[in-house]
Amino acid sequence: MLLAFGTVEARFHRRVQVDLDQILRRYRDVSHQLWDDFFAEFHVGVRKVVENPRFFHFDRSGLRRYNLNRFPYHFLYDIRGEYVRIWVLRHDRRN
Repeated sequence: MLLAFGTVEARFHRRVQVDLDQILRRYRDVSHQLWDDFFAEFHVGVRKVVENPRFFHFDRSGLRRYNLNRFPYHFLYDIRGEYVRIWVLRHDRRN
């Protein structure tokens, strides 16, 4: 998966798409609105990271961490020159 905002891109580890699909499926089963809300918040998070990648704090893994506001999920990323690489999307209680 690849998202671009202006000249900077966000590139995703292949597992992020699998995790995102599973999360969206779970929320869609509850309500389509919840599905929309999660996807929109994830998209906003990716945009914020791409626009200001050094703003967000480091996780104990050494990667930077973005926390979703409404949902108990976060993603970890690093900065790779001209793009941001998102390595994992996970629930806050998942190791």
